[in-house]
Amino acid sequence: MSGDQLDRTVRLLRNVLAPALLGTYLHGSAVLGGLRAASDLDVLAVTHRTMDDRERRALTEGLLGISGLSAGLRPVELTVVVHSEVRPWRFPPTGDFLFGEWLREELRQSGPPRPGPMPDLALALTMVLAGDRPLGGPPPGRLLDPVPHADLVRASVMGVPALLDDLDGDTRNVLLTLARIWTTLATGEIRPKDAAADWALAHLPPEHRPVLEHARDLYRTSHYDDEIWSRDLKARVRPHVAEVLARIDDLGRHPA
Repeated sequence: MSGDQLDRTVRLLRNVLAPALLGTYLHGSAVLGGLRAASDLDVLAVTHRTMDDRERRALTEGLLGISGLSAGLRPVELTVVVHSEVRPWRFPPTGDFLFGEWLREELRQSGPPRPGPMPDLALALTMVLAGDRPLGGPPPGRLLDPVPHADLVRASVMGVPALLDDLDGDTRNVLLTLARIWTTLATGEIRPKDAAADWALAHLPPEHRPVLEHARDLYRTSHYDDEIWSRDLKARVRPHVAEVLARIDDLGRHPA
């Protein structure tokens, strides 16, 4: 199903945005280490102008029908950026459009996403350049500038408060994303979520490992609908998060 979803996403982008579409790129787990059971399909599209309201509605409606969380479907995360907003690079960058499953209800109630500051683009563009997987258009290095490491650090740290807001409802993803932030700050590399968890587990005290081990194993083997946390593991989540946040805070103040 992943290949079909990806093909449909690329066709949707071409139908809605051509000829403004300059390039479309796969990134995230698909290019960093391989898709796991709960991996998103991460796509970045680069355009030469901002979208109008009709295009925003058409893209949102199309993605609502392509993306999903049920068995047989993967979540699609699509970011659209205007070329002149990221080249030359500056921080924080402005994103033109962002779709993800965590936004589904908000998009249904409030309408298509609008342009706005998007610090996470620092991470997405870095993964696009590292993965070098065009789905259409030239190699990404022809359109995108490298992101300085200092801006990767800033983007990672800025995303933490929003993550913590989702801790109870999206435990697996929040724990894995925090592990990836810690790993990125410590090593300068953006790794797949499960590989980042492996790195973090090797640097955690034993008492803080079980919840991250469980999150990693869920990511590798289970869909979101199959996620189960025992009462004992739930009780360990916040102490684990406090430990990882302390490591992130230290690296944010004293980058490697």
